[in-house]
Amino acid sequence: MGLTGGIGSGKSAVSSRLAEHGAIIVDADQLARDVVAPGTPGLAAVADAFGAGVLRPDGSLDREALGRTVFADPAARGRLEGIVHPLIRDETARRFGDTPPDAIVIHDIPLLVEAGLAGGYDTVVVVQAPRELRLERLEARGLPRDQAEARMANQADDDARRAVADVVLDNSGTLAGLHAQVDALWRDLLARRDAARAT
Repeated sequence: MGLTGGIGSGKSAVSSRLAEHGAIIVDADQLARDVVAPGTPGLAAVADAFGAGVLRPDGSLDREALGRTVFADPAARGRLEGIVHPLIRDETARRFGDTPPDAIVIHDIPLLVEAGLAGGYDTVVVVQAPRELRLERLEARGLPRDQAEARMANQADDDARRAVADVVLDNSGTLAGLHAQVDALWRDLLARRDAARAT
């Protein structure tokens, strides 16, 4: 299953709830961090492309400095994506290959729509919430509004996400309400898996 949603939509809360139920989560954001961890070829390539200013004194990636560069410059973002996306794809494929055949695997991927990947999943789930609510959540987490708006501008809009969604989860209410939707989704996924086993 592909799980996506715009920044601040609550996708992480959905992913966490699915993990509690027993789903195997392959988190694209975590993989993106892993492939540029200290000592990796990915980090060396990013430093070569963007300079030592994107590294912290300890040699790790300064994500904030890199973010300021790439979110404001489409060409720079394209260079970064050209470095890390192939690394992420390879690691994603490896992790999918390591899962048991009857596992319910959730690919938590923010840029599913932007990357044109919707056709590669049995089910696409989109988490949505109103823009203003998302901005408030992001500000509460310490992301300045202007930076949050810039990141939203670089993501697909709600209409584009809904167009590829098999399931839309509404996260405009309470966490309990979101969990209830996720629990219903989980029951459906289990039923589909059981039906597939029976054929």
